[in-house]
Amino acid sequence: MIFAATVLAAGLVPATASASPSMAAQPDDQVVVVDCFMKAQVRPSEFLIACGDGNSGLTELEWSSWGPRSAVASGTNVVNDCKPYCAAGTFRSYPVNVRLERPEAWEKDPGRQRYGQLHLSFPGSRPEHLPPEVTYKLWD
Repeated sequence: MIFAATVLAAGLVPATASASPSMAAQPDDQVVVVDCFMKAQVRPSEFLIACGDGNSGLTELEWSSWGPRSAVASGTNVVNDCKPYCAAGTFRSYPVNVRLERPEAWEKDPGRQRYGQLHLSFPGSRPEHLPPEVTYKLWD
């Protein structure tokens, strides 16, 4: 229960929990990003990166493009510093540029394409354990 409260207090809820116009029904032919609940999202305003523990997520996402090969946004990466350990850590915010890439068939719905890779670049300060640019393979 403490974990859920921490995640909600930090604003790191998966995109499906947020009701914004950007998450209205989208055409079936658009490439999607799959969230932690295996729901298809297009231009989410928030996206949880660390599904297992909620210690890293993207907020305030503003998408400048969303296309068949890639999607680009700027926003904030909210990350738990886990000091002295994660349960007692502090969530810190870092400006970030986001790029979704490598569309591929979505295993749950093979007729749809989903982005398979998330690339983050930090234009300024960043979490001390991360390099200025980092790439994650996204789940299916």
